[in-house]
Amino acid sequence: MEQTGFDGIAFADTLQDFNTLHYAGQIVHILCCDGSMGFTFQDTRYDISVNDYVILPNAELGSGFSASNDFRGILMSLSEAFVASIAIRSNYGIIGHLSLLQNPVMKLSARDFRICEAALRYLRMRMEEKEHLFREELLGSLLTAHILDLYDIHARCRNASSLSEHTASLLRSFIELLYNGEYMRNRDLDFYATHLCITPHYLSEICRKASGRPATYWIDRFTIQEITRLLRQKELSLTTIAERMNFSSVPYFSRYVQKRIGVPPSEYRNNLTLKPFKF
Repeated sequence: MEQTGFDGIAFADTLQDFNTLHYAGQIVHILCCDGSMGFTFQDTRYDISVNDYVILPNAELGSGFSASNDFRGILMSLSEAFVASIAIRSNYGIIGHLSLLQNPVMKLSARDFRICEAALRYLRMRMEEKEHLFREELLGSLLTAHILDLYDIHARCRNASSLSEHTASLLRSFIELLYNGEYMRNRDLDFYATHLCITPHYLSEICRKASGRPATYWIDRFTIQEITRLLRQKELSLTTIAERMNFSSVPYFSRYVQKRIGVPPSEYRNNLTLKPFKF
């Protein structure tokens, strides 16, 4: 099936086409219209069906995509740069982002499904108008309207509150530090609080307000995600992994892992058929 897109947005109809759009730095949207599909996100397997809407805030976090023979959906890949350029005024995005890192699947009502399907199809149709003198601005406006609908759906389902501009800015900076790999060097809450010029208690409180989880939860989640990825590379010794993750010793590394996923790293490595960990 033909792919359509421009620099900021690309669409695909099949998983085979989608795989060519699925790369680092992209935000992935999938609306399941018929059949079913599955994927792994941060070591948890998700199975989606009709009326499910998937948003992967970072395409790198998704893997193992599969689909039933009758799967039909709308698959959209967005560049982070384009999404940032449309500058949505609402700060709800950071709440949604943290929530999607915990569970990237939204269950839509029949009404919300119709709204999302119509918006995606219309956006894709207008992308064909390559001679439109204000094409990028037009597509940005249409995408903004769709994202605001997604905010509304997400907030209604979770009764979420809004954030002030200052709080949203702090949370964006905190999550950016984690995405940039700071957790490999620093896992102490005081480090992040000091970097943001706030107290550790305040950082945890604003994280809890936005996601229901304290700041330490997010530091540990990013850390364990990277550790389990490295443990699956069996050519890497535990000593090498501990050093790469800046643990002072292998015993300390082992205690850290066991406390958070329930088994020591050697057991996790030797039995990768264990049920994926869930935070």
